[in-house]
Amino acid sequence: MSRFLFVTWDGGGNVGPAVEIAKEMQHRGEEVRFLGQEQQRLALERAGFDFTAYSRPGSWTAIGKRDSLKNTLGFLSLLIGRGLGRDLIADVDKTQTDLVVIDCLLFGALDAASRAGLRHVVLMHSLFGAIDQKMAGGAPGMVARIVGLRPRKLWAGAELVVAATLKELDRPPQPGSPLSLNYTGPAIPEAVETAAQPSVTNILVSLSTTYIAGQTQALQHVLDALTDLPVHAVVTTGPAIDPEELRTPANAEMHRYLPHAEVMPTVSLVIGHGGHSTTMLALAHGLPLLILPMNLMFDQEIIGHAIQKNGAGVTLASSSSPTQIRAAIEQVLADGTYRQEAMRLGAAIRATRGTQAAATLLQTQAIQVELRDT
Repeated sequence: MSRFLFVTWDGGGNVGPAVEIAKEMQHRGEEVRFLGQEQQRLALERAGFDFTAYSRPGSWTAIGKRDSLKNTLGFLSLLIGRGLGRDLIADVDKTQTDLVVIDCLLFGALDAASRAGLRHVVLMHSLFGAIDQKMAGGAPGMVARIVGLRPRKLWAGAELVVAATLKELDRPPQPGSPLSLNYTGPAIPEAVETAAQPSVTNILVSLSTTYIAGQTQALQHVLDALTDLPVHAVVTTGPAIDPEELRTPANAEMHRYLPHAEVMPTVSLVIGHGGHSTTMLALAHGLPLLILPMNLMFDQEIIGHAIQKNGAGVTLASSSSPTQIRAAIEQVLADGTYRQEAMRLGAAIRATRGTQAAATLLQTQAIQVELRDT
């Protein structure tokens, strides 16, 4: 048995892949624990993991409503915070650990692991091309470099980088780059291709679980677009949006939360924000998508473009009108080629068995570390 520590943060879509992989490893008899933000404790302990909270993570939370500047500064301080790195070192000093699995965006923790000589790997939980462009090459990477942290160098310095996504949709590093990715496929709940179209056209609507300015209005535009369409919509608002703030049409049912893996086998279309986990799970069920990227600072816009480029859906601006959204819904439902391409990509995703592949990769790496240390 090997001992693994997953270092994470409460960002929404980044948590699911880590949990899926950790569950698989625990099922195989490995010892797995988590280090994260206090608000993650309940969910992770209920999932069966030992959990330790950061001592000084800052005030940023994924669902906190605040002005955009304060939100951005809080988010950036979480990613580059040296305190998270100190907490990581303290945790490993206290509890024997064979391998540390660190979220790719926790630059401060990655730097601490590198400086301390900890055996660690990077978990890349979305398209590398999106994370590299938007995070390493965007504002987070710029701020990180100002304080002496170089994201690409930190990734390349790890034992390995686990890319839990579908390589066909991604833009990997250029040949000759010091950064090498190990593609495993998406780490998502088990999915099966939806066998047949239901008698009533069901649509799943789910935007980001994190707070993003303007998201309530965008969701309202989706609901307005659905009004009087011959469909039934299942809408999940997540913790960041109060359903009471929305006008719900008669053909829609509203939920704070529903497990998407249970709903998707009954739907014909997913309307989402381009989050990696939801998008990959929809494709794994063979479902086309209508994507409205909510936050252009993250990976959503690039994921949306990849889906549209591959013919598995349509991407619109989050500011699109109900009329534009309605036209896109009708287009995707009427044109069977979107479903065909989604089914093709879904077959490729299911064939990777991403969760199992990632778990095997981490187990193998831990064994190699143990052999080197003996």
